Amino acid sequence: MSNLRLIADVHISPLTVTALKLQGHDIARSTDFLPATAADVEILEFARVEGRIVLTQDLDFSMLVALSNYDQPSLITLRLSSAKPAVVTQRLLEVLPNLNRDLISGSAITIDDDSVRIRKLPIR
Repeated sequence: MSNLRLIADVHISPLTVTALKLQGHDIARSTDFLPATAADVEILEFARVEGRIVLTQDLDFSMLVALSNYDQPSLITLRLSSAKPAVVTQRLLEVLPNLNRDLISGSAITIDDDSVRIRKLPIR
């Protein structure tokens, strides 16, 4: 399995987090470490300090990562037509194995139904 350490924000179902854990992924929910009301910037800072990759469906994270001018944390933003945990989990299991190098080096990745877009960090 990969050495990626993920942190899922509150928009990612606990069912998806559990399913990814069962497949050997190192993933936790942001609420395992921070209050459920933590601001997006707090989650990003926690992920940067702890070496975790943010997994979200919240588009605000992309703007915050771009404005931060940091090369970490990497960000995975899901733009799927369905937010059903089974659909989200399946798509992540399909694409995560191919993203290790980009996520380790610092990237903002957008995953939709048919494609994966990768932008290196920092975004200029």
